Amino acid sequence: MARVLTLSLFLVARTVVAQPYASYFTGNTTDMVADALGGVCMMGGATEHDSAMAWFLARANGGDVLVLRASGSDGYNDYMYSGIGGVNSVETIVFNNATAAADPHVLERIDRAEAIWFAGGDQWNYVDYWRGNEVAARINEGIAQRNIAIGGTSAGMAILGSFYFSAQNGSVTSSSALNDPYGVAMTVDDTPFLSVPHMAGVITDTHYDDPDRRGRHTAFLARMITDHGVEARGIACNEYVAVTIDQQGIAHVYGEWPDYEEYAFFLQVNCVEPREPEICTPGSPLTWSRDGQAVKVYRVPGLMQGDNWFDLNDWSTGSGGGWEHWTVRNGVFSAQTGTALDCSVGVNDGAAPEVGLRWDAERREARLTGLPAGAVVQAFAADGRVLPIMTTSTSGADHMVRIQHGAPGVVLLRAVSAERTWNWKVVPGIP
Repeated sequence: MARVLTLSLFLVARTVVAQPYASYFTGNTTDMVADALGGVCMMGGATEHDSAMAWFLARANGGDVLVLRASGSDGYNDYMYSGIGGVNSVETIVFNNATAAADPHVLERIDRAEAIWFAGGDQWNYVDYWRGNEVAARINEGIAQRNIAIGGTSAGMAILGSFYFSAQNGSVTSSSALNDPYGVAMTVDDTPFLSVPHMAGVITDTHYDDPDRRGRHTAFLARMITDHGVEARGIACNEYVAVTIDQQGIAHVYGEWPDYEEYAFFLQVNCVEPREPEICTPGSPLTWSRDGQAVKVYRVPGLMQGDNWFDLNDWSTGSGGGWEHWTVRNGVFSAQTGTALDCSVGVNDGAAPEVGLRWDAERREARLTGLPAGAVVQAFAADGRVLPIMTTSTSGADHMVRIQHGAPGVVLLRAVSAERTWNWKVVPGIP
């Protein structure tokens, strides 16, 4: 009899372990079909900021919220449903392994959600369990077709950029990242995963003040521009800080400043050539100075109601913050008070010829006059994406540049010659 009982308990244990997910439901079981209001909410990894969470839940417009995680249980359910309120239901699904990504119930709940929140944990589990399968596909479809809101904290924030630190080989400290930006733990990934509005060309980081992660985040950007040539950008939060991004691309910062040193950071590679690191090679300490202005950073204090903001359409306009310059010399990070990004001027102004620009907004064409022979013209969207262009030489030093694909907001046109770089900001639809 004892042997039978032991066998029964063993079978039950195996059944529990084999369960691919656990589900916890709170609220109205009747699905509420609502017009979601979109938006993005990111938090730094400590306790949630109530005002920012209220903003996020309001984006569900009275509908249903789905929490996805790979550890823990139902800690968000009562907080979201009763503590903040305003939603029809909250369901938490905890993935125990990757097979849950094909479960019909999981996919159905994604399809019915008006808002999806990614909890903290190990971001490699999220990448491993969801990337390249129906979970990511359904989430991206919900963003594109149903305008669902997306949010996350800690690991859940780490996966929201089009570039992301996957943590496949574990975490990495700032010291390790700066002393070898290609170390085994420096898994900076751009394999397509989540397509979150205003997050193209962006890599996020969290827990920024504990420990200090400014150095490793800078190393992430160095890898992005060195390996991929993109307009590398970053968004980061101190532990108790939240950033919300509305449909218009305005990022508001929540925190308890000035009672606490709580900031969000918006990082971008300087637009003045040369921009890439002086030294970014395997096995060597990173050096990225560029006359002390390698990375331009807008540091924004978080206020209780998120009054301070930064515009992700142009990555240069903000309120309540201040500019810093971040540099790395021989693996040593430093930050100084800086100046705003200025892409209207080039290098070696006195020795370079004048170049004119005539912009045709309707045709999305620019006529550049006076460019020296061999100059290369590029176009970048406000979110950092490289835009395909068609360039034809019209006569002599004149070039006609047509932007072939639509891009919202400001477009940066850049012409690079051996002597100088020219930058212009143009807005499709505005002459």
